[in-house]
Amino acid sequence: MDSNHLGVGTDTEAICQMEKRNNVLERLLTEKSEEALWAAVVEFQGYKFRTYSGLLFSYSLKKGRSGMYTKELFIDRRENSKSLAWSSVLMAFGNVSEIGYMVDRPKALGDIRGVTYIYGMFYRFGLINVPDAVKAKMGCVEKNDTIDIRKITEVSDEDYSEQRRTVL
Repeated sequence: MDSNHLGVGTDTEAICQMEKRNNVLERLLTEKSEEALWAAVVEFQGYKFRTYSGLLFSYSLKKGRSGMYTKELFIDRRENSKSLAWSSVLMAFGNVSEIGYMVDRPKALGDIRGVTYIYGMFYRFGLINVPDAVKAKMGCVEKNDTIDIRKITEVSDEDYSEQRRTVL
């Protein structure tokens, strides 16, 4: 499969997946709530993130007996996946407001188990920014490799519809 695809079958499905992800990120950046963060975590399952040192990883969530997702992320970077507790993600999320938008290294988010994974996720979600040198380490080609939802929302509905028709 082409690396430009999001891990789904057709271009239409890829566009729908991208729109869903953009919507949850817009909500997250607007609300900055635990519920909005959880929605983003659910929506980005299987997405290829990068750690501080540039290693690729993704995560999955498992469903419990009730059919609801458990609050544990299973990191898939090697043969043996590691688990990341939701409480660790929340602890880092709570620290973001204290640290500020620019976060130079994972440990700045706190002494939290799995913080290198959380750092990569938060960068992709637009919750934090990282220095250019770190972006290069993380394998980001351009200076602004993450999608900044604040910029996306400046596009008029008319322009967005026209761009979408062109893609479809």
